[in-house]
Amino acid sequence: MHTATTTDAPASPGEAASKRLPLLDVLRGVAILGTLGTNVWIFTAPHGEAGPLLGWAATDATVLGAAFEFLANGKFIAMLTMLFGVGLAIQHRSAAKRGRRWPGRYHWRTLFLFVEGAVHFTLVFAWDVLMGYAVTAIAVAWMLTRSRTFRRAAMWTSLTLHLALMGLITNAMFTGPGIDPQREPSVEALYASGSWIEQVQFRLDNALAFRIEPIVAFPLMTFLFLLGVELFRAGAFGADERARSVRSRLLRWGLGVGAPVTIALMAGPEELFFLERYVAAPVLALGYIGLTGWLVDRFRPGPLMAGLSSLGRTALSGYILQNLLASAVCYGWGLGLAARFGNSAWFGAALWLAISAVLVVGARLWLRRFATGPAEMLQKTLIR
Repeated sequence: MHTATTTDAPASPGEAASKRLPLLDVLRGVAILGTLGTNVWIFTAPHGEAGPLLGWAATDATVLGAAFEFLANGKFIAMLTMLFGVGLAIQHRSAAKRGRRWPGRYHWRTLFLFVEGAVHFTLVFAWDVLMGYAVTAIAVAWMLTRSRTFRRAAMWTSLTLHLALMGLITNAMFTGPGIDPQREPSVEALYASGSWIEQVQFRLDNALAFRIEPIVAFPLMTFLFLLGVELFRAGAFGADERARSVRSRLLRWGLGVGAPVTIALMAGPEELFFLERYVAAPVLALGYIGLTGWLVDRFRPGPLMAGLSSLGRTALSGYILQNLLASAVCYGWGLGLAARFGNSAWFGAALWLAISAVLVVGARLWLRRFATGPAEMLQKTLIR
């Protein structure tokens, strides 16, 4: 069945404006660096990747750690999720223009993403998001063959389910025994001085626990994927006046609502953590999209913007590389610096800045010789 059906509205002016939307590359680059802003505190913590499972906070309990939590925790992963939805919409539009069946070959993309996520989870980072994105993409790709009414019903139903689940979890946090951070010397030793193969075995032994986030967050990911589709079809990422108007509303509502709600939840009891990360954060992420668009519209392109754009074009490679670099710097099989400096919040901030610089500069240098990133290149080669 071809995808060029009457179930979809005609392409909007912003949607048809250009084959490549430069803002999307910048947004992807920003999202990759922002995701590292959350994950870096996992790498520098004494319990490493196991910290969240043992009840330890994802950021350092200092002013600097609180600043990172406010700016990054959950916000950029929500942005990245929406941008995956945008990418899915672009693939769907491309298939429709060429008269190809849908999902068709897109399923091979999702299979590659799932396998790459599984390898990334096993060998590099336990809190990988690629596997969850692959499963969500399969569901949403099918939804794009349905009517707009169906998609919107699915989108709002997913959001309702997610909010209900977050409400139940938060209620359980208040009424239950609570979660007291646990110290596990054996786990600390694993990340401070253990071998790489021992960490791989630890991830596999605790695979279900480490994979709980994408399972619980599946309704949220479905909503954000579909929201990304809607934003793309509304022309939110173009360079015309309509696009700037959409981004202006995202900026006002996203920051105007998301920022004070996030501050209020952070100031409240720890039991509100799930509402902060999984409810307020996506709202603030919309504001970040609007803010990034506002900055891109008003400032002339420079080295930083070019670097972010290059990182956005190699986003999959950048995501994998940032976790590999952080592991090599922090864990015992590498430099083991987390055991020496992990107690300092400045170490986490400095590590984020250093890896960010490597990613931005490295992506720009790489694209001078190659058309796309190594992981993206492998994906295209295998699918072709």
